[in-house]
Amino acid sequence: MKAYDKKKIILFDGVCNLCNKSAQFILKHDKKKHFLFASLQSDAAVNLLLQFNSNISNLSSIILIENGKVYEKSTAVLRIARNLSPVWNFFYYFIFLPIKFRDYLYDFVAKNRYRWFGKSEHCLINTPQNANRFI
Repeated sequence: MKAYDKKKIILFDGVCNLCNKSAQFILKHDKKKHFLFASLQSDAAVNLLLQFNSNISNLSSIILIENGKVYEKSTAVLRIARNLSPVWNFFYYFIFLPIKFRDYLYDFVAKNRYRWFGKSEHCLINTPQNANRFI
C-alpha cells in the first residue's frame, strides 16, 4: 500500500453502468487527481480489501480508502464529492444528515442499479488516457 499512501482509492462495481458513469464523472471533476480507481472485481481491489479486513462479498457498495480508513456507501460518496471541483464539493455537507437515512437512499439505488442503468461484461472506463489512474 505504500505506493498509494498519498492517494485516495475508489473501488467500484466495474460491470455496473451507473458505477462506470460515476467513475467517469469523478475522473472529469477530480482536477487535482486525488483519486486512483479499481474495479471491485479486480485482484487489486480484493488485495486492498484484504489488507483492511473488509467484507469483500459486498459488491453493491462504492468503497473509498482514504488515510488508512475504509468508507462505504453514502459516506464514501460524500467524501469523494468533498475532493471534486467546487460546485460538486458542496454536496459533502449532506454528511450531516443521519447515516441511516443517507444509506437507506444509497441502498435503494444500489439495489436497483442494474435494472435502471444496465450492466456490462467488463469495466468500461479504463482507457489509455486514464490508465495511470487505475491500479
